[in-house]
Amino acid sequence: MVLPLNLAMTKSEIEAADTLPAHPAWMSCHFAVGSEGITGIPEALPEGSMLILTDRESCTGHSRDLVVSQLHDAVTRLGCESVLLDFQRAPEPESKAMVHAITEALPCPTGVTEGFAEQLSCPVFLAPCPPDVPLQEHLQPWKTREIWLEAALCQERVTVTKSGTTFSRIFPVLSLSGGFFSKKLLCRYHTAVSTERITFTLFDTPETLTQKLEAARLLGVSRAVGLYQELGGVL
Repeated sequence: MVLPLNLAMTKSEIEAADTLPAHPAWMSCHFAVGSEGITGIPEALPEGSMLILTDRESCTGHSRDLVVSQLHDAVTRLGCESVLLDFQRAPEPESKAMVHAITEALPCPTGVTEGFAEQLSCPVFLAPCPPDVPLQEHLQPWKTREIWLEAALCQERVTVTKSGTTFSRIFPVLSLSGGFFSKKLLCRYHTAVSTERITFTLFDTPETLTQKLEAARLLGVSRAVGLYQELGGVL
């Protein structure tokens, strides 16, 4: 791959895999329910793996000192190359304080999602570049920072009518191929024209995603993170 690509895997996926990817990312770590601290820390990981902590359970009420200690011990014991704080809940004072404490304490690069990145100097983890947005434009707000980019096969439908233009994400993704290639957007697209509307269906393929990651590397992105179940047999 053109970028170091961490493939996020669950505990069951790692246990079932005959061969692990070069840079696996453990994604089964989260805040505990009914007790302080985090749970789901693995017993072992390949050297150089990424550890992902999610906020699928709120961090409210958890001791920052305990969480920092648990993560520090884990990355040291497991030899983790990096940590991603994949927090999707809206930032609040307590979660911001938790993220700040973790990023200050860990001995390895620690990335955070956009909502938590403004007051920090750590890597920022960006959502996938939408197919209708040029990659450089997607990265522009964070061009002075180290960027980690989420890698995904995205699809979007753009509908143009007399009353305006609408954009809608296609999910789950469809099985699409062929069409035309956009050098500006680094994606493929189909068009459908009627008397009432023009519809553009923009989509990534393994080939365009590879091109997008190469372009991201040239623009300064240092790491990509994708889902094993989506990209494991593709890239």
